[in-house]
Amino acid sequence: MEIIRNEKVAENTVELEFKVSAEEFEKALTAAFRKANKEITVPGFRKGKAPRNVVEKMFGQEIFFNDAIDEILPQAYEDAVKEAGLVVVARPELDITTCTREEGFTVKATLTTYPEVKLGQYKGLKVEKTVIPVSDELIEAELMNLQDRNARLVSVSDRAAQLDDTANIDFEGFADGVAFEGGKGEGFDLLLGSGQFIPGFEEQIVGHNIGDEFDVEVTFPTEYHAEELAGKPAVFKTKLNEIKVKELPEIDDEFAKDVSEFDTLEELKANIKEVKGEEADRAAEMDMENKLVSQVVEGMEANIPEAMFETRVDDMVNDFANRLSQQGLSIELYLQYTQMDMESFRKTFREQAEEQVKIRLALEAVVKAEEITASDEEYEEELMKAATAYNFPLPELRKMIPVEEVKHDLAVQKAIDFIKANAEITNA
Repeated sequence: MEIIRNEKVAENTVELEFKVSAEEFEKALTAAFRKANKEITVPGFRKGKAPRNVVEKMFGQEIFFNDAIDEILPQAYEDAVKEAGLVVVARPELDITTCTREEGFTVKATLTTYPEVKLGQYKGLKVEKTVIPVSDELIEAELMNLQDRNARLVSVSDRAAQLDDTANIDFEGFADGVAFEGGKGEGFDLLLGSGQFIPGFEEQIVGHNIGDEFDVEVTFPTEYHAEELAGKPAVFKTKLNEIKVKELPEIDDEFAKDVSEFDTLEELKANIKEVKGEEADRAAEMDMENKLVSQVVEGMEANIPEAMFETRVDDMVNDFANRLSQQGLSIELYLQYTQMDMESFRKTFREQAEEQVKIRLALEAVVKAEEITASDEEYEEELMKAATAYNFPLPELRKMIPVEEVKHDLAVQKAIDFIKANAEITNA
């Protein structure tokens, strides 16, 4: 691979021309022929046994050019970018300008490159750290959460169903007199007032007694995910089997023993105060760091390529789609449920993507300005954390994650520590 031209043609845009030699191209042609020849039939030869010169004479000398270019171009492009010392932030535009067996081929690559970043003030920044004290009300609220999580359901039989009861029901839904798929259930526990079922369904169970059989009449929402039912009236044949109410335990020493490692309620309260205090301090620290980084971003000057924002949006959309797939849903089905198209869905990530790109650029500029690096020991420690968190063998993880990539991410994180260490922090 030989670089012919490396020219900046506009801000953040470089044209890079490079050539792949005839010798390299010939090796790729040979590999492409061997791969394709297994499926080529030439009269007078067994399938896959025809010599290359015979195949090229029959089908044309250029028959393997595209396959050979596809084989060799990715590595050649990567080598050219590295040799040119460029940092590319988007998919390149590649154009094969010349290609012959005798001369090899030439590529013109139009590249979007990393923007020039001019930092403003990043040392001596002023910020307040505000730690919200743990109030008695917060402790009581946490105790009530524990109380609710440890409640039990008990049956009642001396009254009709009420909102906030859990009703055990059998039901079957009919639209136009025909039972529809997914509209039947037996022994289903439904918290009345939770909004879990179609609007109007739960309220019609209120007032009924155990053993009652009755019709629940509702209308499906116009934007219901099942299009064949959207906006249609339906009747659910319903039977109330059981009424259950939530019974809350008393908040006392016995409660403390049951829900924690402590023997008394006062000890439990003290622990809640300590834990919530640590959480409040972490939240205040994070808020302080965000304020400092925001100041660095605001003082930064950079003409950021649109491609960087779009690439970040791509990553966020893909992450979201992967999380959906783990739950058995596709992004297409999610968009259908939410009545969104992909363009409007992508826009929901745009503001966050822009913020993340700007923060990354600012912190990387601090890394460069202060020559911040990560040590081998820090790299190994980070790798160990990842291996433990994902229960993945350390040697395998080491093969998968590039050393320099991890070290760079660690250096970016250390840039935040640098900014914080050189800031004027006051406690509010």
